[in-house]
Amino acid sequence: MPTQRETAVRGHNEEGVALIMTMLLMLVLSAVAVSLIFLANTETFSSMNYRLMSQARYGAESGVHRSMNYLFNGYPTPGGPGDPLTNYDMTKSPVTYNGQPIVLSGDPNVASNYPLLAVKTAFALAAAGNLSVGGYNVNYTTSAQLMSMQTFTAYGSGVVAVIQTWAFTSNGNIGGARPAQVQVFATLEQEKVPINTFGVFATNASCGALTFGGGEVTDSYDSTSALGANGLPVLANNTGDVGSNGNLTMNGDATVNGTLNTPRSGAGKCTAGNVDALTTNGKQATVTQGVIQLPQALDYPVPPPPNPMPPTSAVSLPANATCAALGLAAPATCSVAAGSITINPNGSTVVLGDISLSGGETLHLQAGTYNVNSVKLVGNSTVVIDQPPVGPTGSVTMNVAGQGTTTPLDFTGGTIQNGSYKPENFQILYGGTGTLKVSGGAASSAMVFAPNADVQLVGGSDFYGEILGATVSDTGGTHFHYDRSLKKKGFAPSNHMLSAFTWRKY
Repeated sequence: MPTQRETAVRGHNEEGVALIMTMLLMLVLSAVAVSLIFLANTETFSSMNYRLMSQARYGAESGVHRSMNYLFNGYPTPGGPGDPLTNYDMTKSPVTYNGQPIVLSGDPNVASNYPLLAVKTAFALAAAGNLSVGGYNVNYTTSAQLMSMQTFTAYGSGVVAVIQTWAFTSNGNIGGARPAQVQVFATLEQEKVPINTFGVFATNASCGALTFGGGEVTDSYDSTSALGANGLPVLANNTGDVGSNGNLTMNGDATVNGTLNTPRSGAGKCTAGNVDALTTNGKQATVTQGVIQLPQALDYPVPPPPNPMPPTSAVSLPANATCAALGLAAPATCSVAAGSITINPNGSTVVLGDISLSGGETLHLQAGTYNVNSVKLVGNSTVVIDQPPVGPTGSVTMNVAGQGTTTPLDFTGGTIQNGSYKPENFQILYGGTGTLKVSGGAASSAMVFAPNADVQLVGGSDFYGEILGATVSDTGGTHFHYDRSLKKKGFAPSNHMLSAFTWRKY
């Protein structure tokens, strides 16, 4: 047992322990406080860095957007006056000019290399600038390199189309005590896409832009395959695809043996304020392979006016008409047999006014180009597209002007015959807004390309090929057979696409 003295000594030795413990506790609390303050500052700086980085990225993206906007709206297509296509070596990627990659630049650190000074200047003005964002001044500079370039003749327009792929590099910068820099990379491209991908297509975005009824049926065939034992194409109950930028209205027992393609969605009643994809007015109306929603409306080139422009004078061809009524100019030739007239352009363009066939007359057209103002068939008359061995190989291209008439094509009282069942052998091109009345028949085969016109299928029976119009209606029971091989026989530029987008910070 400790003595009183030992207890007193022990108590004396423990004096000041509370102070030491308090100081240690304060030290620990101070360390925690400092850590919290440091953590809070780190979070604040991190948030600020993220905000500055985001603002710099927005600036870089603005440079890309402004540069693309110039290419969409202000950029002159190569091949124009003072800018021949020979300036561009399209066999290389990137495309070169004077042996060096083609570059347009608004970045002072990247030199431009382009055939036209005006283009270099305009792009530089569009591709550099600044934004005021959140109290900071964000500068952007952009350059673009031409990675690929291709030319081809766009179907229906006769115009040489130029499609390009551009790679953009854009820098967004914020200066000051806390600088930020972000670099954005983007690729803008166009593609060469098949234009004849649907048996029937209506470009209007309205209700009933495409109308089927009265037992109308679509299906498909392949004109590159042999004909069947009956001398007709071998049909398949599929791929009779149709499309519209608006609505398909189906009545009765109409059947689409294929897909409906439209940027619209939904089914049911269609109104101007609510254009849906499909309206069926009949229990048997069917789209067998369903509805495919397009990402956007499809845009088609408009055929230019015929050149030379045909006159509006009447060209009447009644039964047993003579060649004199045509007034052909050499080297085109004409021959007459009982109740028929044959025209051979012989490499020239045949120019005719308002053609009217009547009295059972037959007009044979051999391969070549025909610029006509209008065509009307009455009295069981016929237009025949000659192919070997009767006529030379090649297609008949009919460019329709339609001056002074609301119905530049009216086949109601007759038929067209294209026994090859190759629709590209009879191509009808029309850029106006009139009405085209196209008849079906046992050998009616053609490509009708009229993106601004109202096209009506009349007379029932069969039609082999493709029809494109602003609106297309078939209420007479014509059976439509789409030639699947047309997907490889006509191209146009696609819409521009932003096919790649990445970014990095510094």
